[in-house]
Amino acid sequence: MRRGAGHKIGFYAPMKSPNHPVPSGDREMARNLIALLEGEGAEVTLTSELRSHEKQGALSRQSQLRAEAEADVARLLAELPEISLWVTYHNYYKAPDLIGPRVAAARGIPYVQVESTRAKKRLSGPWAGFAEAAHQAADAADVIFYLTEQDHFALNRDRAPNQKLVHLPPFLPQDTLPPASTLDGPMLAVGMMRGGDKLASYRLIAAALACLDSRGRAGDWRLCVAGDGPARAEVEALFAPFGAHVDLLGQLDRDALAAAYGQASLFLWPGVNEAFGMVYLEAQAHGLPVVAQDRPGLRDVLAPSALPRPDKSQGAFAMTQVMEHLLTTPEARHSDGAAARDHIAARHLAPAARDRLWSALAPLLPPEAP
Repeated sequence: MRRGAGHKIGFYAPMKSPNHPVPSGDREMARNLIALLEGEGAEVTLTSELRSHEKQGALSRQSQLRAEAEADVARLLAELPEISLWVTYHNYYKAPDLIGPRVAAARGIPYVQVESTRAKKRLSGPWAGFAEAAHQAADAADVIFYLTEQDHFALNRDRAPNQKLVHLPPFLPQDTLPPASTLDGPMLAVGMMRGGDKLASYRLIAAALACLDSRGRAGDWRLCVAGDGPARAEVEALFAPFGAHVDLLGQLDRDALAAAYGQASLFLWPGVNEAFGMVYLEAQAHGLPVVAQDRPGLRDVLAPSALPRPDKSQGAFAMTQVMEHLLTTPEARHSDGAAARDHIAARHLAPAARDRLWSALAPLLPPEAP
């Protein structure tokens, strides 16, 4: 019998709803978690579409979001059908779960978080109230699934009594690997075009390409870039000096992106301040060697490489050296690509994730569905 059969589970993603129109790793992860829950027979209800994400540190907006959350709590306590369990995805100081702990406590049901972070340094400053709310929500959780070792450190340090922490490595929603790339096409970068860390990664790519061009050892290289967003004009300006060497593909649907992975020679994305990045899982599943910086979070999802990944302090030139080696050494591309596929198959596909998730959820459910 499937472990969730007959049970109803409430699901909430305060950072970004799985129904949000703009694609992102957060949206994909929320959808993938729902698929894991439903894959074991559970009936999943999206409890709220409220996005508590407040990225400016604006107290007035935070107050407004608290009021909207209060209204949602009242609505859910009056209208939400009986559920066995509440699961919240991505609780942190800029997007705390202001709803789940209160509804779960009032209903007397277990409360679970997936990808929650604790940040004591944020307990002062413009997000102090939201950071405290995120900590309180984490304290209320019976189980917290952590995705990276970086998150685990603070969660374990501040763990509430009797709370269970379970490692859930980031995962792809499929049971099997896609076909391997031919590894003979252009390099591929995939990333939303927006300000902040994403734009910083694009700047680093442009600087690395300039080094690659100046050294002249990689031949007639090409880079395809999949992505779009409000910073597209800035990204276009970064890559304009390279002319036809760089092809901006825009936002691709799932099939078109799979086709791009399927012929790329390598995956190029520095990962400035990335938590982990779903694109790394997708690229490695297709057998692409990855050129990225050595950063916390990325270490949790990237397979070992023949060449050491450059530290973030080493800059663009160190990335260029890795790119150059892979572009000029086919056997290195194939060796790294094969290791990447093995890594994903062993740790980051749906069957392994489903088992880890349900090994902790099943004991929380009543013996029989209500």
